[in-house]
Amino acid sequence: MKVSEVMTRDVQTVRPDQPVQQAASFMLSADAGSIPVTEGDRLIGMITDRDIAVRGIAKGYGPDTPVRELMTNDLVVVRMDDNVEDAANKMSEAQVRRLPVIDANETLCGIVSLGDLSRETDTECASEALEGVSQLGGEHRQ
Repeated sequence: MKVSEVMTRDVQTVRPDQPVQQAASFMLSADAGSIPVTEGDRLIGMITDRDIAVRGIAKGYGPDTPVRELMTNDLVVVRMDDNVEDAANKMSEAQVRRLPVIDANETLCGIVSLGDLSRETDTECASEALEGVSQLGGEHRQ
């Protein structure tokens, strides 16, 4: 099964020049822990609630801080035509619960989450991703 068959297509994004308070507000209204950062249609980063709390507030940054100062630049992504097993492997290795989905032009097409994998695929695929996400250690990435 391809990532394009299980991903969420309607994804809220923020621009790198927007204040982190707006990103946090979007996350609150969408009940999400992260939001992609785009310039035009091109994915350039992700910002998470943890980025805002740990990289931002804990270090004295305020709500007007531009997203670009706190976002994660080093992204783990999948492509629309990747297999869901590949997405599960990447989630497990990177210890993340969701991955941005891009096309050949690095245009953001959607998000695939651990929940998408558990709902739409066999339980082994989702279990593999969850096992890696649940392990201790590793550096926060997205």
